[in-house]
Amino acid sequence: MSYPSAPWTLVGDAIQTLHLVNIEQVRSLVPTELNIISVWPGKTLGGIYLSRYESGSVLQYSELIVVSAVVFYQGKIGPWISHIYVDNADSVAGGREIWGLPKELADFTWEGKNVTVRQGDRLLCHLNYNQQSLAWRQKLSASAFSVMNTNLLAFRAELDARLGLVGCNVQVPATSPFAGINFSQPVATVCCEQMRLWVDAPQVVGQRTGKLSNI
Repeated sequence: MSYPSAPWTLVGDAIQTLHLVNIEQVRSLVPTELNIISVWPGKTLGGIYLSRYESGSVLQYSELIVVSAVVFYQGKIGPWISHIYVDNADSVAGGREIWGLPKELADFTWEGKNVTVRQGDRLLCHLNYNQQSLAWRQKLSASAFSVMNTNLLAFRAELDARLGLVGCNVQVPATSPFAGINFSQPVATVCCEQMRLWVDAPQVVGQRTGKLSNI
């Protein structure tokens, strides 16, 4: 099994949902060293990111990322990724060995504006969204956090895409591994078209002491 070294450049399209989630509901998913940011009393920001990376990417694959909280540590603000699924074994290996991300294999079905993600017979989530009517070209950058062994890691990502708000419906069944986050319907959903995503190698920013739950 082989995978490219970091940074990775990924080209394709994506959907990002934004949800208000209960801080107490996700606290066990987040290292205690990271401070969960409250965006509303008792609430943090979470989300589901679904993407399909195609020709021009270092690897071609589909991806589901579950952000359970937005956190702050060592002057950096970014998402905490508690669950992540792809349909490419090389991406699993690279995600785990470079970034310490808990990638697992899953099956993705893309049918127009409907996306279904399964592991075997178990449905992880289903998402459908509208065609966006207004979009603008935007460049964004942010940091994200992960762990490898006892190291707390942070890595930078830069995005260049046509962004637009769309209507969206998300279904996470009770049997899904991240059902315990209790995602409500999104407060906003962003469609990213003609996307170019650049993900840098991680840096060690601290040490962790406790174990994480996976709900």
